[in-house]
Amino acid sequence: MIVTAETYHVPVLLTESIDGLAIQPDGIYADMTYGGGGHSREILRRLGPDGHVYGFDQDADAEKNIVGDKRFTFVRSNFRYVKQWMRYFHVEKVDGVLADLGVSSHHFDDETRGFSFRFNAPLDMRMNRRAGLTAADIVNGYTEEQLADLLYIYGELKQARKIAALVVKARAQHRIETTGDLLSVSGFDPENGQCKKDMARLFQALRIEVNQELTALKEMLCGVIEVLRPGGRLSVITYHSLEDRIVKNMMKAGNIEGRMEQDFFGRTVSPLRPLNNKVIVPTDDEQQRNPRSRSAKLRIAEKV
Repeated sequence: MIVTAETYHVPVLLTESIDGLAIQPDGIYADMTYGGGGHSREILRRLGPDGHVYGFDQDADAEKNIVGDKRFTFVRSNFRYVKQWMRYFHVEKVDGVLADLGVSSHHFDDETRGFSFRFNAPLDMRMNRRAGLTAADIVNGYTEEQLADLLYIYGELKQARKIAALVVKARAQHRIETTGDLLSVSGFDPENGQCKKDMARLFQALRIEVNQELTALKEMLCGVIEVLRPGGRLSVITYHSLEDRIVKNMMKAGNIEGRMEQDFFGRTVSPLRPLNNKVIVPTDDEQQRNPRSRSAKLRIAEKV
């Protein structure tokens, strides 16, 4: 599969998310999800000669899209380590951070990665193919109770226990190696519209577990709060309720639980101030051009 910056990923809410950063010409910015580089390129377009962008991505494929610009530095790492990497580069504070969460167009369209049930592929689903458990390891190694829990919590599947039981029964006969193997034993009818939604939830649950996405997101947001300068902006695009809830809580309360704290005078104490109480969603035109954008929500906050 030939990968280019244009085919790797179509940026979602490009203008809105970069506008939300209020780019300063000489500012320092971090793109937590570099991918095809669309968002980073737009930040660079708005920067002056003294500005800089650090682009994070743990997927080796993203390295093929690195922009040739002395104002750009590619960081081959999970974004959960943003605080450590900024310290490594001797950057005390940044002016803005952008994160386009979820899975890129490239991952869904790559027939070899196992992210989509459209293709029969090895059950991998790792963003970083250099380390970690694969989806096959989880499907074949987790207990029935563990599988049921992750399908219910991360996939919000009402039939989680039934699916887990079917998987455990099937794997006793043979190892489940491919996406096709998994679908054939999970009790889904691919021709049923509702089943397709549940199949997507099944794959979402496994992908989140494989990549520890929610844990990494929490760690990244905590790190961002420390590296953002006062007045700096955080612009985050989410695609499902689990990650959106985490982002919303952090922006409103400064903690994962959304626990509001007050000072002696009853004023809310939080390191971030949300700038859009109502989420920003793609226009009808963008949703038509880029179906992946249909579930996208943009939240923007400022460091106080």
